[in-house]
Amino acid sequence: MRKILMLLLVGLVAMIALFVYLFQSNNQVRQITYKTVIGQHQIPEKFVPVYQEAADEYDIPWQLLASVHRVETIFSTMKPMESPVGALGPFQFMPRTWVGWSHPGGDIGELEDDVDYTDPDLIEEHNGYGMDVEGKGKADPFNIIDSAYAAASFLSDHGASEGDLEGALFSYNKSEEYVEEVMSYYDAYQENYELITLPLDDQD
Repeated sequence: MRKILMLLLVGLVAMIALFVYLFQSNNQVRQITYKTVIGQHQIPEKFVPVYQEAADEYDIPWQLLASVHRVETIFSTMKPMESPVGALGPFQFMPRTWVGWSHPGGDIGELEDDVDYTDPDLIEEHNGYGMDVEGKGKADPFNIIDSAYAAASFLSDHGASEGDLEGALFSYNKSEEYVEEVMSYYDAYQENYELITLPLDDQD
């Protein structure tokens, strides 16, 4: 009996070790895990002040930012935070949207590799949505604060500040399924939300 228990314990430890290895090394396993463990009503507590400050600045509901962040990168838990088509950071901005569409580039929003999309002067010149909120000298789409403020500005400009949340979301990502998914979280957070610490990781 003792041998059986020992074997079961060894097997359990091996399974846990395998899961941790896959979680750390396999992006798909990581994403499936976070999609599963973060519930419909749960929001990582550390992001809420960022959402609230950015939303207040642009007169939109902070829960909308939380919902976009949830859908875009599962609260910044996806690694890497760069999509196959080149969208960047927690809120998945295409580089030309970040820098400004008057800058030359591809039709879906990509830029040449040598373009410094973090340059605040370049962004100002081309009227982009990228922001250097804290005055660091660069507007970083991978920075949660810069990215959240940029998302808030975009959504506000496209109707969210006037109450047209769905229209703003469709401008953000031209997919009805995307709009429905984001709104499902927004409605859930309006009903009630639970503040959590991100499990299995300590994401910045």
